[in-house]
Amino acid sequence: MLPGRHHRPRAFHAAAVLLLGLAMSLFAIPAEPSSALAPNDVATNARAGETSSAQLPDSFQWSSSGPLIAPKPDAAHPVVSVKDPTVVQAGGKWHVFMTTANTQGAWSMAYTSFTDWSQAGSAPLTYLDTNPDIGNRYAAAPQVFYFAPERLWYLVYQTGPPSYSTSTDPGNPRSWSAPRTFDNAAGSGTLDYWVICDSAMCYLFSADDNGHVFRSETSVGEFPGGFRNTQLVLQDSKSALFEGGAVYRVQGSGTYLLMMEAIGSDGRRYYRSFTAQGLTGRWQPLAATESNPFARSNNVTFPAGAWTRDISHGELIRTGNDQTMAINPCRLQFLYQGMNPSASGDYSQLPWRLGLLTQTNTTC
Repeated sequence: MLPGRHHRPRAFHAAAVLLLGLAMSLFAIPAEPSSALAPNDVATNARAGETSSAQLPDSFQWSSSGPLIAPKPDAAHPVVSVKDPTVVQAGGKWHVFMTTANTQGAWSMAYTSFTDWSQAGSAPLTYLDTNPDIGNRYAAAPQVFYFAPERLWYLVYQTGPPSYSTSTDPGNPRSWSAPRTFDNAAGSGTLDYWVICDSAMCYLFSADDNGHVFRSETSVGEFPGGFRNTQLVLQDSKSALFEGGAVYRVQGSGTYLLMMEAIGSDGRRYYRSFTAQGLTGRWQPLAATESNPFARSNNVTFPAGAWTRDISHGELIRTGNDQTMAINPCRLQFLYQGMNPSASGDYSQLPWRLGLLTQTNTTC
């Protein structure tokens, strides 16, 4: 098995998590799905006029690009890997934020942008530690979105606890504010934070590398403050629910999709998926086994050659860029991290690169 990643200082208190799990129900009580927030004047927000009634299939097939985004080391940034991508489209460009690791095992973040995926490999990387408000701190696992009620961009990431920076211009790496911490959110021993909102509430999902998925909540009006009511919403073995979680609203429906990275019996990373009706609904398996995964080496083809056996921490391409995290089930694409199958050694030194999956078995 691949060694577990060490993206954050570990302040994990096993006894506290055990008590939390005993104190909380395993599944949240299903609730009626809420409608999405009305879009603001973001040019790429495609939710207005949704009519799709398409559903997610029960199984998936994908075709993968080769590596599209690779490290671009310089004298100040001896970077060996790029990973954990988050991606939005705004202003006619793709904006990608990612985790970086250097030769000393230090974790930070980088940004790139381009108008077409064919340009991704040649687009420059800007390291976010060059922004003095972020600086040379531990930072990893970003998620970017436009919070329409405030007309403000958010970059959610981990600095140990769940943190965020804000900006009015996602294309300007120096515009991001210094990180602030989400209050009262699940944070001790958790990682890979993910925010998603419906019309009334915002939810923060996280994992603990030990088979647990948590959810905290606040109202849209209180966001980014007021998080409370932490729930344990999924539980399985450590390898079956590991990390890299993400949650999306299926466009034109009340269905939500939760993806979680797992470690397979071959030691390779892959994704399982679950669905629920509403963000507080009960998560049911969709494509969630090694033989029927959401995305794994056994349901991905590589026309240019199999450059990875891991389908690891990534993000689906959204239909818009706001806090509702909507996806079109007819045109799924998945930006993910993979690496040379022969690579080994310390997790921080593994040569992760970013590639793009495109679904090939759509029924729409």
